[in-house]
Amino acid sequence: MPRARTARFVAGARRGAVLFACVCGVCLPSCAGRAVAVSATDGPDTPFWVEPTGRAARQVRVWQERGREQDAAALRRIADQPAAVWMAGDGHDPKEQVEQVTRQAERAGRVPLLVAYNVPHRDCGQYSSGGAKDATAYRAWVDSAAAGIAERRAWVVLEPDAIAQWASGCVPQDVAKERLGLLGEAVRKFKANPGTSVYLDAGNSGWISDQRLLAGALERAGVSQADGFALNVSNFHTTPVTRAYGDKLSALLGGAHYIIDTSRNGNGPLPPEQDKATGGNGGESWCNPPGRALGTAPTTRTGAARVDAFVWVKRPGESDGTCRGAPPAGHWWADYALKLARAKPTAPAKPAAPKPVPVTKPVVKPVTPPVAEPPAAPAVTPAAPPAPHPTPAK
Repeated sequence: MPRARTARFVAGARRGAVLFACVCGVCLPSCAGRAVAVSATDGPDTPFWVEPTGRAARQVRVWQERGREQDAAALRRIADQPAAVWMAGDGHDPKEQVEQVTRQAERAGRVPLLVAYNVPHRDCGQYSSGGAKDATAYRAWVDSAAAGIAERRAWVVLEPDAIAQWASGCVPQDVAKERLGLLGEAVRKFKANPGTSVYLDAGNSGWISDQRLLAGALERAGVSQADGFALNVSNFHTTPVTRAYGDKLSALLGGAHYIIDTSRNGNGPLPPEQDKATGGNGGESWCNPPGRALGTAPTTRTGAARVDAFVWVKRPGESDGTCRGAPPAGHWWADYALKLARAKPTAPAKPAAPKPVPVTKPVVKPVTPPVAEPPAAPAVTPAAPPAPHPTPAK
């Protein structure tokens, strides 16, 4: 499947919640680190919480103990950034985990980003398949997750891939009939918490081309009651490309806001023709592609009115699935993480400014006065010829 996958924190603005989801390289519950800029143009300001005991942070400590100081320093570019925490699912009760995360974030004065990723028939049987066994189990799971957040602040990214997979037709008919309604119920339950913001996952710019179909599904899933939608989760599409796609989708939804996963989009996606040449099967350029780089650091300073934040929903260094010799989806892969951290981003983080249209200035020729005949009578000095008009300022 073709997946790779401003500040509204002022009191009274959008309430913050984060939904959990991944695309084809999904991350299951895990952690993150402290906010630091990925590049000189990215400020360290972020309202999001960094989990101090995330996998990248633990790897940094291991490498330091083993004398791998340069590798440890490079990996801090991941460990020191706030990344999403994927809520425990697949038969596990998320309440204790979510309560612990939101309490720690509250004490730190930060907002945790959470991912809800437990919808029945998750990932259409692919690398991250699983989820709640049925609608009843899913409703109970959502109730528990919402209870874990309670009145504390959180952003929730709701069910990565769930709507795009519905639109793609890979979801079994009986499951598809109830999916959008289940997501709508989840939106309402999370939004019943006063400090929770919810963003429904909407896939990525390289997936569903029929945006009217996608917009209709988002509406049926309750996007109007949420804070917006999420794009590029666990994928690699550049921020400018994602913004162009997101703005069109937003327009179909009456100006809905959205967030972008920039965790691994620093070099854009792997060209499909390079998939097989780099160990893929020819149709999984989104699965642990080589040569990728970290993207813009998490921030709410996006420079775009409808983009609420750049976030790291996918946790860099966690596998997309068992492709290219990788461990199972969501498992930590230190070597891949180090390559991401060391790679130099080449993709633009912002849409290119329009090129100025060259303006040809009109040539204004000076007026040559006629030659005056010598006066016969006492001389009267002729008036000076009119000066040429100045070139109009541009």
